[in-house]
Amino acid sequence: MKQKIALIGPSKKFLSGVSYYTIRLSNALSEFVDVKTILFRNMLPKRLFPGWKRVGEELTKLKFNENVEVFEILDWHNPYTWVKAYHIAKQCDAMILQWWTSSVAHMYLTMELLNKLSGKKPMIIEFHEVVDPLEDSIMPIRVYSRIMGRLIREFASHHVVHSESDKKLISKIYGISEKKISIIPHGIYDHYKKVESAKEKIEINENFAILFFGLLRPYKGVKYLIKAFEMLPDEVIGKSRLLIVGETWEDKESVKLVENSIYKNKITIINRYVSDDEISLYFSASDVLVLPYTRASQSGVAHIAMSFGLPIIATRVGGLRESLLNYRGTYFVNPKEAKDIRDAILRVYKVRSTYNPPDKLRWSNIAKEWIKLIDLLLSKQR
Repeated sequence: MKQKIALIGPSKKFLSGVSYYTIRLSNALSEFVDVKTILFRNMLPKRLFPGWKRVGEELTKLKFNENVEVFEILDWHNPYTWVKAYHIAKQCDAMILQWWTSSVAHMYLTMELLNKLSGKKPMIIEFHEVVDPLEDSIMPIRVYSRIMGRLIREFASHHVVHSESDKKLISKIYGISEKKISIIPHGIYDHYKKVESAKEKIEINENFAILFFGLLRPYKGVKYLIKAFEMLPDEVIGKSRLLIVGETWEDKESVKLVENSIYKNKITIINRYVSDDEISLYFSASDVLVLPYTRASQSGVAHIAMSFGLPIIATRVGGLRESLLNYRGTYFVNPKEAKDIRDAILRVYKVRSTYNPPDKLRWSNIAKEWIKLIDLLLSKQR
């Protein structure tokens, strides 16, 4: 008899990297087990979401496989939907709860309490963010997040992270025994297709395109990339284009740096959330991805770049370093060091090459790791 797994995460309505991840993991697991995926239909009042103007837009063509049962029912303000979600999930052998924001805490805690009272099925929390930087900067939310985080983790059967550094971090912050934490890598986002003549299509005349992709937030370190670009030799800048593609959230400083840069005619900012078709276009047009983060658990953006075979310049921070160690196209730099980024860009500029992603990051292998973990947890209950 096939194993059954419930997976709980965000819908495409509030599209983010975790939405993509929920779809890809559901589809990968469905090749081996029966999957019920329960999605958040409403998350906080829309106006509190920094990207509220795009909420509900169809920005991706990525879909669930036909053999995945999908229930888009969870509302942050409606306890009835939390109970309903649990009754669907408890029909399965185990449940995987995606964690990236404390705004889901009260719903998860309710489901965990219901599970403790009735089902006692394995409930696994998968961390995409240990502590969200914006939430951590607002004192009342930080306190709420830490208290609720400890309660939720107390009732969870097990926890999954994507790196050894995150394992140590959540163990320290939330007081979880490392024996109750497993590491399963983040899979490659290989559903994007290479676009031919991409530079021409987005009117890039330069033959070397440097890409930053993702939401503009202070911890992403975009200002250090801009400074690094300005430090390049004139002959390199003349043949290069810096692409900053992503919606501005808290990071207004980087936008001002571009506006005041002496090389602003060589920098393009696409200040909005882009659709899947455009993602393929920008990654196909680029020659290197730069991740100048000052802190990071993981980067879904890196997992797009690997699928395109791009060189990646990344800072040695958190789980980012660990996730890219086995990718031959990675150039590591120190965080907050524009000169290091400049030097790495010059190395990539001189040696143009493409690379293959590690096999262990293929989704079929990720799914097998999950099934192995769930089998272990179920065997302990017998």
